[in-house]
Amino acid sequence: MPGLPFPHADQVLQIMRRRRVLAAGKLTLERAYVLTNLTIHQVTTTQLGEHVHEHWGVEALHHLRDVTLREDASKIRTGSAPRVMARLRNTALAELAGWNNHAAAVDHYRSRPDHALDLIKPTT
Repeated sequence: MPGLPFPHADQVLQIMRRRRVLAAGKLTLERAYVLTNLTIHQVTTTQLGEHVHEHWGVEALHHLRDVTLREDASKIRTGSAPRVMARLRNTALAELAGWNNHAAAVDHYRSRPDHALDLIKPTT
């Protein structure tokens, strides 16, 4: 795209997000930009929007693991312990979401990461 300081960018997508902060009753507005080297002949803006939505589904799951379960603060770093703890966190999240079968929950969110957005419920 001519004029952009990103030599391989062929499309730019602006996303405007509106969010109401429940505690304050305040409306916030945020702009985010997506750059891609895919041309308009390879992908439409609608498809790019769907991809961004799927990406935020993955981010929602990471948010739950980090904020709710404080995964990033973990000091467990050696041997197989980090993997074991990740499995325990996944099991806890599956149970929080109402799954009886952990493997089914993992398969579900792996193939439908946007559904992880449903796990984040606003608190009042």
